[in-house]
Amino acid sequence: MSGRDSDVEDPVADRIVEDDGPDGGADVDPPATAPAADADATDVEYPEVPDWDDEYLDRVSDRLMFSYDLERDYRVRGEGFDLYGRLLVESQKQLWHPSLNYANHESREHLFARRVGTATVAELDRLVSLAHDLAGEWIERTEEHFGTDFTFVLVADGIPDDVREYVAGFDERTLLRFGYYGHYRVNLAVVAPEGVGTGSGDAVASAEADVVDAFTLWREVPVDRGTPGLFQRFVRRLWE
Repeated sequence: MSGRDSDVEDPVADRIVEDDGPDGGADVDPPATAPAADADATDVEYPEVPDWDDEYLDRVSDRLMFSYDLERDYRVRGEGFDLYGRLLVESQKQLWHPSLNYANHESREHLFARRVGTATVAELDRLVSLAHDLAGEWIERTEEHFGTDFTFVLVADGIPDDVREYVAGFDERTLLRFGYYGHYRVNLAVVAPEGVGTGSGDAVASAEADVVDAFTLWREVPVDRGTPGLFQRFVRRLWE
């Protein structure tokens, strides 16, 4: 999608909405992977999230729960995932009052993650095909739709060279009606943690798979990373 008109009336209201399905949603703060370090723990309202028997995924969910609506043991079109997350970002321009709004747009991300013994290019290809199938079913093609990301993360014992090359070079975005109804993107990542608490691991991700930061527990989550996340990319592209 090439962008939107650059003329902007103030103020511009951007907000994040926690997705409760196609008809739901409640306003929440912009995405964060964790509350501020100096916040009083007693003042932090933690969202309700499932518990994972897998300690690694349970800790990953701690990094995701302030941004995503999370589920465990999720199945879709015959594929099973240990972790599934939804993120919805909405933006609108408004004049003097919130009721006087226009240029409403939304962007979504669907995150799928599962453990595998060995990551293969064949499995990644199958997940890419799944993304295209889901795009046809889940995306409502309207002028308000800005973009949808389908992100797949495989948690494996290691990363074979052919998988690393495939994921690192992967970049797939599809325009809907030449961009009039927005676009959707497929993102891939493979992570190989050596063990919870070991402080080491390996990971490879396609260019826009920013959520991989939540899966690399051996690294600190970047506070100001060079590559913007979904929210930052959405706002930046909306006003290009």
